[in-house]
Amino acid sequence: MKKILINTITIFTLLLMVNCSKDDYSFGDLTAPSNLEIGYELVGKTTDAPNGDGSGKVKFTVKADDAISYKFAFPDGSSEIAPSGTFEKTFTTTGVNTYTVTVIASGKAGVASNSTIDVTVLSTFSDDEAIELLSGGTSKKWYFSASEVGHLGVGPNTADASQNYYGFWYQAAAFEKASAASSSCLYENVLTFSEVNGLLKFNLDNGGSTFFNASYASVAGGTSSDDACLTYAVTGTKAVSLSPSESFVTKNPNAATQTRGTLMTFSDGGFMGYYIGQSTYEILSLTENRMVVRAVMGNDSGIVWYHTFTTTKPSQTTTTADYTTLVWSDEFDVAGAPNSAKWTYDLGTGTNGWGNSEEQSYTSASDNVIVSSGTLKITAKKVGSSYTSARLKSEGKFKFTYGKVEVRAKLPAGGGTWPAIWMLGSDYATNTWPGCGEIDIMEHKGNEPNVIHGTLHYPNNSGGNGNGNTTTITNASTEFHIYKTIWSPASVKIYVDDVLFHTVANNSTLPFNKDFFMIINVAMGGSFGGAIASTFSQAAMEVDYVRVYQ
Repeated sequence: MKKILINTITIFTLLLMVNCSKDDYSFGDLTAPSNLEIGYELVGKTTDAPNGDGSGKVKFTVKADDAISYKFAFPDGSSEIAPSGTFEKTFTTTGVNTYTVTVIASGKAGVASNSTIDVTVLSTFSDDEAIELLSGGTSKKWYFSASEVGHLGVGPNTADASQNYYGFWYQAAAFEKASAASSSCLYENVLTFSEVNGLLKFNLDNGGSTFFNASYASVAGGTSSDDACLTYAVTGTKAVSLSPSESFVTKNPNAATQTRGTLMTFSDGGFMGYYIGQSTYEILSLTENRMVVRAVMGNDSGIVWYHTFTTTKPSQTTTTADYTTLVWSDEFDVAGAPNSAKWTYDLGTGTNGWGNSEEQSYTSASDNVIVSSGTLKITAKKVGSSYTSARLKSEGKFKFTYGKVEVRAKLPAGGGTWPAIWMLGSDYATNTWPGCGEIDIMEHKGNEPNVIHGTLHYPNNSGGNGNGNTTTITNASTEFHIYKTIWSPASVKIYVDDVLFHTVANNSTLPFNKDFFMIINVAMGGSFGGAIASTFSQAAMEVDYVRVYQ
């Protein structure tokens, strides 16, 4: 028995020696790479531009004996693995700057050697506003805008102007990815941007579960044919580099208002919550509390994904936003002319009767507009064969994005009267109507008493083709009613006396994600008001209050 045991141990030892000898032999000569040479070319360098053309681009080429791969490490904290030894880096700090770049050459079994080189290059790119808005001075947290239609979307990466907008193929409905347990992790993501010693940093906290595009499920060991949440922890703070965008969206004049022309690239494979095999995102729009980006899907350059983020953590308690903080109002409790700190006027007949063949001339005379007995009174009058009225607006006094508007009013009576409570995009001077957008909270035709219109106007849905609806109430011209809209990233909802009668889903392709201002007026006749009654002499719209909540 003892002899058998000894022989067994001997055989095992011999086998182990053979196997170890074979493993060692497979590594070969473990020699660190040598003769590491680093070369670089400044893009656009000429005699007159010795530091490059201002793009900040540097093309690196490295080689070493016995090396099988190379890694570049840059002073902004980013790094890049380049097995071929070639890599193009864009340096974005404005001005002429010198950067120390480290190159690590790796050989067999991970043995490595490294060297550094100083590169001096000019960059004229600057996006200080992006850095400020992303970091907020110290740090800022962002979340998927789950309540907004199109917060996740996909479309073709094409220069076709009819298709190169947010989510041409698909737009997620509000909280769509929370409808299935396997996808709810998307809305748990917390994306934090911070400024550290003048550098932009990024951290993704996804609780250990990542929403994967089906094409990349294998990265986390998944095999699903559908997008799904898979166990995949994300660790470490990423460096963020900003650089000029050269996408067709930037170059397309028809899309010039849709992009900042800035790319964000996250180091070490960082990504913005939805795994699509991409670490570079183009910033399409960016405000203090809302950001829209696009990214080419890693394995298919013809597909682009769109993400919309907000600084408000998503909550599915209700998918309809409401707003309760009063931010601007006029109670019309001071008699005389309307408050000049809140209102100004449109005057005259405008172009082609304010674009609608209207027959009135707007004035600021007390005969047409005055505050008395606690209400604002806008009076349309017949003067000879003509008509006068008034149009108040908050332009230059107050504008806002998203909120609840409530106006308590009593409407004028008489054929041809056309009272309106509405909002217009503040950029109308440069973004010609209907591109600027229009939200009609209330319109009324004296020729159709008690029928209240609520309408949105925007490209392909303007004029007589506006996106609208009507509701019928009683005593519109003899009693006060509350005309209301709740305007959010997800929708624009229009009410009378808290009864909803029209909803338009909002998304990033529509002009209802920027500042608007208020307008109150009474028009006469025109393409909407219709024929003016021969017996008409005058009629007034009375407004008890205007209140805006956010």
